Amino acid sequence: QKSAEKKLIEDNAAALQKKMNQASELIGGLSGEQKRWTDDANEFAEIKLRLVGDCAVACAFVSYCGSFNQDFRNHLIQDKYSHDCETREVPVTMNLNVIEFLADVGTIGDWNQEGLPTDPLSIQNGILVTRSSRFPLLIDPQGQAVGWITSRERERLPVSAPTVQLNDPKIKDKLEFALMEGKAFVVLGVEQEIDPMFDPVLEKSWVAKGRRFVVTVGDKAMDFDPSFFAYFITRLPNPSFSPELQAKTTVVDFTVTQRGLEEQLLGKVIGKEQRALEDQLSLVLQEVNANTKALLALDASLLERLTSNTGNLLDDEDLIDVLASTKAKAQEVSQKLIAADETKASINEKREQFRPVATRGSCLYFSIVEMSQVNPMYQTSLFQFLDLFMSSMEKSEKATLASKRVENIIDQMTYMTYRYINRGLYEKDKLTFVLICTLKILVTAGLLKQSDVMLLLRGGAALDINSVKRKPFAWLTNDAWLNVLELSQSLRFFINLPSEISTNEAIWHRWFEDNEPEQMAIPDYETKIAENSEIGPFLRLLVLRSLRMDRCILQTKEFIRATPQMGPRYVDPVTDTMESIYAEMVATVPVIFLLSAGADPTDGIELLARKRKLPSPAVISLGEGQEPVAIKAINAAAAEGSWVLLQNCELALELMADMEQLLTKLPIIDPAFRLFITCLPHKEFPLGLLQMSTKVTNEPPAGLKAGLLRSFTVIVDQDRLERVETEQWRQLLYALCFLHSIVQERRKFGPLGWCVPYEYNTGDITACILFLERHLYNGPISWSTFQYMVAEVQYGGKITDSVDRRLFNTYAQVWLSTATCTDTWTFNPKEPIQHIPGDFQYIVPKAPEMQPYRSHVECFPEIDSPEIFGLHPNADLTFRIKEVNALISTLAETQPKGGGGQGGGESREEIVLSKAQELLERLPRNYIEEEYKTKIQKLGGLSVPLNIFLFQEIQRLQAVIAKVRFQLEQLQLAIRGEVVMTSELQEALDKIADASAPHAWIYTLTGDEFSWILPALGLWFSSLLARDEQLRTWLCNGRPHCYWLTGFFNPTGFLTAMKQEVTRKHKQDKWALDDVVYRTEVQPFERVDHVKQSPTEGVYLHGLFLDGAAYDKKESILVESEPKKLFVPLPILHVSVLTKEESHKRRKELYGSHGPYECPVYKYRPRTDRFFIFFVTLKCTPEKNAKHWTLRGVALLTTDSA
Repeated sequence: QKSAEKKLIEDNAAALQKKMNQASELIGGLSGEQKRWTDDANEFAEIKLRLVGDCAVACAFVSYCGSFNQDFRNHLIQDKYSHDCETREVPVTMNLNVIEFLADVGTIGDWNQEGLPTDPLSIQNGILVTRSSRFPLLIDPQGQAVGWITSRERERLPVSAPTVQLNDPKIKDKLEFALMEGKAFVVLGVEQEIDPMFDPVLEKSWVAKGRRFVVTVGDKAMDFDPSFFAYFITRLPNPSFSPELQAKTTVVDFTVTQRGLEEQLLGKVIGKEQRALEDQLSLVLQEVNANTKALLALDASLLERLTSNTGNLLDDEDLIDVLASTKAKAQEVSQKLIAADETKASINEKREQFRPVATRGSCLYFSIVEMSQVNPMYQTSLFQFLDLFMSSMEKSEKATLASKRVENIIDQMTYMTYRYINRGLYEKDKLTFVLICTLKILVTAGLLKQSDVMLLLRGGAALDINSVKRKPFAWLTNDAWLNVLELSQSLRFFINLPSEISTNEAIWHRWFEDNEPEQMAIPDYETKIAENSEIGPFLRLLVLRSLRMDRCILQTKEFIRATPQMGPRYVDPVTDTMESIYAEMVATVPVIFLLSAGADPTDGIELLARKRKLPSPAVISLGEGQEPVAIKAINAAAAEGSWVLLQNCELALELMADMEQLLTKLPIIDPAFRLFITCLPHKEFPLGLLQMSTKVTNEPPAGLKAGLLRSFTVIVDQDRLERVETEQWRQLLYALCFLHSIVQERRKFGPLGWCVPYEYNTGDITACILFLERHLYNGPISWSTFQYMVAEVQYGGKITDSVDRRLFNTYAQVWLSTATCTDTWTFNPKEPIQHIPGDFQYIVPKAPEMQPYRSHVECFPEIDSPEIFGLHPNADLTFRIKEVNALISTLAETQPKGGGGQGGGESREEIVLSKAQELLERLPRNYIEEEYKTKIQKLGGLSVPLNIFLFQEIQRLQAVIAKVRFQLEQLQLAIRGEVVMTSELQEALDKIADASAPHAWIYTLTGDEFSWILPALGLWFSSLLARDEQLRTWLCNGRPHCYWLTGFFNPTGFLTAMKQEVTRKHKQDKWALDDVVYRTEVQPFERVDHVKQSPTEGVYLHGLFLDGAAYDKKESILVESEPKKLFVPLPILHVSVLTKEESHKRRKELYGSHGPYECPVYKYRPRTDRFFIFFVTLKCTPEKNAKHWTLRGVALLTTDSA
């Protein structure tokens, strides 16, 4: 018995010792996790408490955030969702990291290896695609999502058709197969809508029938496997999906970010330049991912064993063994991860040497993307850019030093990208693209802020001249002074600019008045700007933009030329020949020629085919019924290796939409096959075709020389020169060609050139030449007949404006006359204001052969003097300002609408909110109808014509005030989130942020004028206040002595009312309204306060500006403009009426036999019939008579703003 007891005690002791050993092993094994698990245990209570709020935020993220960019997603998560939970007292983790909350490191690593970019936005997109309960609808303009999904789902994609186009005729059969087999179904080519056939699938309307599920698609019940998954993908960068479609799907924006693209490009650079390094990094990342996942799996396994054990842990010998092996494995994995981290850090250090290449590539690509907002035809795919990117590394000069090699690649890549994109841009947009690139490079490098770019675009447009510091000198224009003030407030570098201009007036005035200020040193700032080599050129551009807007284009080119990251070759002229375009073509990539007026590449393509001894291309002009012909020609040419030219493709958009698929599915493509496409820009032109093609613009060369050379190449040849054997025929033939070039080139001066920019073409001049030829066959020339046929019939047939018709008649009378055929004739002005470049004489050559004519034209100056057109030299200033305004407005279209305010302080919404409040406080009070009707009654009632006019004007102004007040109040509520931000309110927000008046304040829904057209918000609002002041003064104090014509909605109605009143006064003289005409006379008064009483008849007017001429107050005649003064205020004008008979007598007495100049008056600078008011008769000299001022394009405007 004792031995038995002893045995039991010994067994118990052994068991206890074993348990002690197991306990020691268990404690030792778990000691590595002790601290982490202890911390976790302490945190679990808090995490559990916050779990409801965190889940709510994560659900909101997955449900609503897919369609937004990174910044707005962060704003929603941190400022909206989390804040909302907090205000409702729901515990939540502030600044919750949704990536860590919804995905583990191993899963993210798998996604990255499958091709998902590593930036946070892309990882969030991966979460949205995999976690959402709805099928994803992916916005994928760069093809990032397609690449990742096809890689991720490669095992589950149908083998026969991994992806399917939405317009595929067999899409229903392919869907049925995918549903039945539980495959992944990837639908490409989605635009704004998805076929309603997919609604049951999107809504997951499955029905269980026994052990299987069925869904009815169309009229057919299809078997459904629960593992089926669908992806819908659009290439449109900014699609407009209906709310219903967005509710059925999860919209996810996969648009690549600049930072994300930079990381991808860095991988490609290293892969090309340091292949071994990139392969090593790839292996290390795979290893790290595998080891991380193994560690997580071991951790999960151990916790499972610990929690699932129901007995004593010390009795579970397997657990002890698992724990020992787990610990050993964990230590091994941890050591591998530490080693991998060290290797990764070492590799990344070497990779960082090449980051500048990736940064520049990313900047260039996003500059290209921004150009697509300028013109829908400027589309370039990421794949096209990547070809350029990789090609630049092959073509760039090799170097031993990594830094030198990086410099060489950046230089080559930037120039190659510029040349590739440049040839597909219209001339007017080429400088814009280079400027966008330069500014983006400087902003990305941190040398400029986005607010600096906005300062360049906006200037002082947001300021009101009446509410800022007074302008110190008369020589400064209002716009220039506002720009100076904005520059001093926004940029610390120029903080003392206003005071320095005031202190050193003489030197600043001299600089301001110089013809070429960009060539002069900037007073007070030259040294400081020169010392700042990085952004000095930009600072100089800001000064020129502020003070001398007309020189801004020239200074922009100088800015690009002087910026170290760019250089002179980006602004030097370059040409692309048909041969150079052909040299880069391949059979599978079509070339799209973007057409413009007067340009057709057909001859060039046919000539190239002849030079290469190839058959003539098959030319098909598309239109109704031509699509089958085009498809047949493409199939034949692809097999034979010939060329096809499709013309006017904007008329066959359905064929163009199918062209991408057609080209990719051609059974045989001969390497010699080439496809050329010509089309005018069209906003609905298929995106896919644009992104797979090379774009080339085809514009006729500008200038008189180019126009005349084209005429003496295309229209006039030796045969035509010899048609009539007289010198007069050849002289008039040349004069017609010269006139044709003049009237075409005059369009560049905008409204000063032609009120309506007519598209004169080869048919017009050819018809004139044929008439002249036949007319000369029949005997001596009749000049009046010849002039009439040219000005009124051939060219005049398309002229719709009476002022333009008068101008063309004047050209015909002056240039197509007996004088043209004399030896002394020249097109030069008799007394030029500025000398013609090289003192060139524009004579009519006399020769029986072609060559002397061409030789003479070849000698034309490169820059055409405005005086050759009959215009004042200031017209060049008008042209330059028109150019720079177009550049700035185009650049503004490409700027991001989000982001912070100036200096990174207030947000865009906060700036607009405070601006709206400021405008509301300054807005005039409403007009009460009962009150103003009573006051009008005291002025004589509504039986008086001018009182009726006042009543109508007040009604219209009240409508504007009410509209502005309502929209500003609604905008404030929308910004605060109290009402819905409609598209109209969003447009108003964008416009006010850009210092422009919202569209709804200026135009009605139908596009009619609602208020008044002014470019800047400050100017528009100042005009509102001034108009209100004039009408209230008239209403309360009676008629003013002098009226501000600019301040009326309907100035023509005002003059008609005045005409009625004067006609009624002469009732005894039997005057009738139809028998009277306006009588105008410029008064000696210069300012309104000089007018002490109203005229006995008619009205005094002020607020008119002469455009194209000046006015001599002493002599009371029209004179030439002063240099750089585009608009000159006209003294007070007296307007009354006379009978037609009296007017005729008075005209002869006052103006002599040569007569006055009938000067048209317009509301705005665009001189259309819509804005025409009336004619004012202005006195001129016999030497500079009405014809002279007609060619000058002289007009009166009610505003001097654009």
